[in-house]
Amino acid sequence: MAEKTFDYIIVGAGSAGCVLANRLTASGEHSVLLLEAGGSDRNLLVQMPTALSYPMASKTYNWGYNSQPEPAVDNRQITCPRGKGLGGTSTINGMVYVRGHACDFDEWEEHGAADWSYADCLPYFKRSETWQGGEDAYRGGEGPLGVTGGNNMTGNPLYQAFIDAGVEAGYPRTHDYNGLCQEGFGPMHMTVRGGVRESTSRAFLRPVMKRPNLTIISKVLVDKVLFEGTCATGVIARRGRNGQGTTYRAKKEVILAAGSIASPMILQRSGIGPGAVLNKAGVEPVHQLQGVGQNLQDHTEIYFQFHCKQPVSLNSKLGLFSKFLIGARWFFFKSGLGATNHFESCAFIRSEAGRKSPDIQFHFLPAAMRYDGTAAIDGHGFQVHVGPNKPKSRGHVAIASSDPADEPNIFFNYLQHEDDVAAWRRCIRLTREIIAQPAMDAYRGDEIQPGLDVASDDEIDDWVRANLESAYHPCGTCRMGPEDDPGAVVDTQCRVFGIEGLRVVDASVFPTVPNGNINAPTIMVAERVADMILERPQLPQSDVPTWIAENWENSQRESTPLR
Repeated sequence: MAEKTFDYIIVGAGSAGCVLANRLTASGEHSVLLLEAGGSDRNLLVQMPTALSYPMASKTYNWGYNSQPEPAVDNRQITCPRGKGLGGTSTINGMVYVRGHACDFDEWEEHGAADWSYADCLPYFKRSETWQGGEDAYRGGEGPLGVTGGNNMTGNPLYQAFIDAGVEAGYPRTHDYNGLCQEGFGPMHMTVRGGVRESTSRAFLRPVMKRPNLTIISKVLVDKVLFEGTCATGVIARRGRNGQGTTYRAKKEVILAAGSIASPMILQRSGIGPGAVLNKAGVEPVHQLQGVGQNLQDHTEIYFQFHCKQPVSLNSKLGLFSKFLIGARWFFFKSGLGATNHFESCAFIRSEAGRKSPDIQFHFLPAAMRYDGTAAIDGHGFQVHVGPNKPKSRGHVAIASSDPADEPNIFFNYLQHEDDVAAWRRCIRLTREIIAQPAMDAYRGDEIQPGLDVASDDEIDDWVRANLESAYHPCGTCRMGPEDDPGAVVDTQCRVFGIEGLRVVDASVFPTVPNGNINAPTIMVAERVADMILERPQLPQSDVPTWIAENWENSQRESTPLR
């Protein structure tokens, strides 16, 4: 096997890997190898925000994993899309930019991830971002990642009607859910800049591809990490299932940034993980870590759909001729309906009294359609993608064999905790209450799904089991924690316990899933750990107010800002 040597090897050019490649090569002092299993992300349908269903459905850009049959959702196998190519899942996702609530990161500390509070994380959210409104106490103004409001709700009256309905239902109005106040109804933000998808490849990697100390090799699959004793020294990667393996050596560190499914798989193939998993797959143990592949969490959602009484929805734009006109305008001007993901208003609410922070998220879409971009009805409609965001059920990821081309065993274990079932009942009923407000009277037609015949606890439970889908936010499978925690895989600097020179830096290190989409916190983690790898001082903690419910033990909807 031919050998090549670098200071750092990064496995995976996704949401975290592109950030790490940028930051670790910035000084010019360190040589970095970035390995990616997929190829380029420059396809026009990848770059056009409205065409988001194309890369999601393409085997070129999506690994296309499926779970094992899930007992609590009628034994269905749930799809688990993961990005393949430069930019990783940021190349196929819905481009929604949500950091999470401040309490989510304080929760990480409570679970043993010391010094990962909101005050520690906020400076790195800011450093990564250029927000369309400019820098303030919460938002960044000079970072690589462009974040906007798409068309800023100018193209459809339904966006504002949804926000107004939430306020009429008694919830707060929030100007910036990524700022002081997440809770409430307001505009939604997206990783779109200049009308183009702002993947981490476009934001962090393309501007630095010509750095002489950065080597990028795509279309190679990492087989495993190599060790001398318990020190990581490099990786073996190959092209194709039967391709010849190439050894790459790391003088300083190997960094796994392959995501919450692939990173634990690589660890397990390398001999790091639960003994039972390694033995079953025929892998010789190097270091047994029980937490590798455990603690799998995910958000789930359903599409709450209604007919629209006025001809204002996007359902009239789903024909081939309309799509051609939208695509032509986007191609020449990067504007119009092609320049947005269409999720331009949203909400975050608490599902019940006694919750300190929101646990339900709404993505509002002014169309009744399927995720593949086809109409769900004849005529006009709208829908809300909604789901509880703080599940208590936990699953796992495990390799089936030592072959890197074999599919993993993914088991989400959805709805196995009774609190998750109860959360869905509240979610369905609260959504109906919101859409029933006067602000929606001019638009709200009949409920398409779940349908008014789905009303009792048992009826709701049955419907959710049959219709629940993943929101595509798997995380937690190599979680951070203290060394004496048997379920922790990495320390608070993302170094793998018991192994020198090996880190995991991606969404798999999250102790708990945040209240929102996970792309933004994954980027933040990579920004922060890059400083740790380079032994630079951490950015100073932020000292800004956060919005937490006053008297939250008794109040569901009244909220006031507290420091």
